[in-house]
Amino acid sequence: MTDLHSSEAAHEPDRTPDTLDLSGSKDVVEGGCSSTGTMKEAARAAGKNEILDQYEADYPVGPHDQPQSMCPAFGSLRVGLRMKRTATVLSGSACCVYGLTFTSHFYGARRTVGYVPFSSETLVTGKLFEDIKEAVEDLADPENYDAIVVTNLCVPTASGVPLRLLKKQINGVRIIGIDVPGFGIPTHAEAKDVLAGAMLNYARTEVEEGPVAAPKERSDRPTVALLGEMFPADPVVIGQMLEPMGLAAGPVVPTREWRELYSALDCSLAAAIHPFYTASVREFRAAGRPVIGSAPVGVDGTTAWLQSVRDELGIPQAQADSVKNAMSAAIKGALAANPIKGRITVSGYEGSELLVARLLIESGADVRYVGSACPATPWSERDREWLENVGVHVNFRASLEEDIAAVEEYRPDLAIGTTPVVQHAKAKAIPALYFTNLISARPLMGPAGAGSLAQVINGAIGNKERFDKMRDFFEGVGTAHASGVWEDTPIDRPKFRKKYAALNEAARKAAEAVGT
Repeated sequence: MTDLHSSEAAHEPDRTPDTLDLSGSKDVVEGGCSSTGTMKEAARAAGKNEILDQYEADYPVGPHDQPQSMCPAFGSLRVGLRMKRTATVLSGSACCVYGLTFTSHFYGARRTVGYVPFSSETLVTGKLFEDIKEAVEDLADPENYDAIVVTNLCVPTASGVPLRLLKKQINGVRIIGIDVPGFGIPTHAEAKDVLAGAMLNYARTEVEEGPVAAPKERSDRPTVALLGEMFPADPVVIGQMLEPMGLAAGPVVPTREWRELYSALDCSLAAAIHPFYTASVREFRAAGRPVIGSAPVGVDGTTAWLQSVRDELGIPQAQADSVKNAMSAAIKGALAANPIKGRITVSGYEGSELLVARLLIESGADVRYVGSACPATPWSERDREWLENVGVHVNFRASLEEDIAAVEEYRPDLAIGTTPVVQHAKAKAIPALYFTNLISARPLMGPAGAGSLAQVINGAIGNKERFDKMRDFFEGVGTAHASGVWEDTPIDRPKFRKKYAALNEAARKAAEAVGT
């Protein structure tokens, strides 16, 4: 992590910091990250109405509240760090920036993350924006970068730091400023769309203004651009399915370099493989490109998806039918050779949960529940209908509590989910797999995807006896206040907790009243 503007910090006199009051009672949610109401009100008062209204339209939180997930800015940070010749600069609280950079490097970014710190003074006087502007100007070297992404985290967004006033280009380097507050973006998955959409918008404007750099590789066939991060083999498999129809797979958005954005926008059709890329879809439509949903997973999903491609691009039906028949036969064979038996619940926050559930069901699994932290969109509708028609309960914007409740209700042979869901299931001696690392890190599309999950799924289900042994071995060690092995088990004293909680609240209110 590089501090891009901290030389003045050491010379500031001691002073009482100016702060937003983010502590609170039941009326004001406690804690910086969870102070959604307070932060959002401050951001609107500071002139961020337009961007917050757009986020509410693009990423609605109903029917449930914002799900529990990692900091949303991790998603946009990940997109920027994976792009070649792209610099990333964060402006936010030091603790937030530390956590984000730690997580990004844990995932193998191996890139420097720029940081523009702030004090109470620079925040309230507007100097923070000047510091950001200076940092960007210092970084804008066309020998090293095609673009610089500047991201406002929660506090700068709530304070109205106007990244829109940054120059669009410095020394030929593109400048892209985005706000990614936790109180405006529900999940890190959707934050990927915030940056991908902003980059597509910038690239589309460049194309409209005149000639742009040609992509390194350009197909001589009409292409289908793919929306959503996928296992590396999946775009290759999709390309193999499209080839007999006279088509080619286009770039995957988010892209790995800037010129791929032009190639993506030059597609004949965009496929929202991950259905939550709302801002990106808007850019493809603005470029006059049609968009389809779902994905070529399993027999039904593959044939329906190929038919959608055919309908949008006017491919001869006989040609499309030939491809569908060949793919169906290959997928049926792979599924039959790799059956999955057992009851499974599926939950996650990547956006591909419904696709995974479809593939599991066609593999023979008894899937009762699918929970996704992402919202329902028009591009997930076909998958929702298919799942509900076979008796699956589909839950968008699922909360952790709902995912855990599904494990309790359905008592599956295997629970697939986020870390706390996996933890809960294993504590109940139910085999469980972490969705992000063990499920979405496998091919899902076409014949390659069919059967790809069987080994890990069946292996996990086969571990049930080991879980029973562990549960029996640790039986009696206690939970909560009684965790551990004791000669005299501690006695829970809820009245003490209630008494001191009340005293602490009274002291807090007394401190607030001083000077009023």
